[in-house]
Amino acid sequence: MIEQYLGINTDYVVIGLATLVLIMMIMLVIFIVQMHKLKKRYKIFMQGNDAKSLEDTLVYRLEQVDELIEANASNERNIDTIFKNMKDCFQKIGLVKYDAFNEMGGKLSFSLCLLNEKNSGFIINAMHSREGCYTYVKEIIDGNSIIQLAEEEEQALKQALGGM
Repeated sequence: MIEQYLGINTDYVVIGLATLVLIMMIMLVIFIVQMHKLKKRYKIFMQGNDAKSLEDTLVYRLEQVDELIEANASNERNIDTIFKNMKDCFQKIGLVKYDAFNEMGGKLSFSLCLLNEKNSGFIINAMHSREGCYTYVKEIIDGNSIIQLAEEEEQALKQALGGM
């Protein structure tokens, strides 16, 4: 009767259905094995360690995570404060040693330039002679001085600005 309506031999239909049932049974066995493995892992997971319940362990770990989040926020605030403070610290240095007077040897005189992030700071020029040591300070604002700089002071400024 099916053969008349569909135009297919019933033997093929029976073979097709038998194949389908066989595939379904194989899949059922695979799913049963996987479910058994999953139940076994679930039981091990739920037992906990050293008679501790899973809930206690999770609560403890969540408290640790909260503490780490707070510590991280505190560290970020501290780092921001450090970076703000560093902008005013001297970060760029230039040093030129020289012999201020020909009668003195050993290059005992020097020009020291100290600049912050905004290229502002000062130059200390110490000139050593037989009579004593003379020290001068010149202010630097945005990489420039209002007072004319000596050759050694210019070199120290260029070093601090990264020009040498």
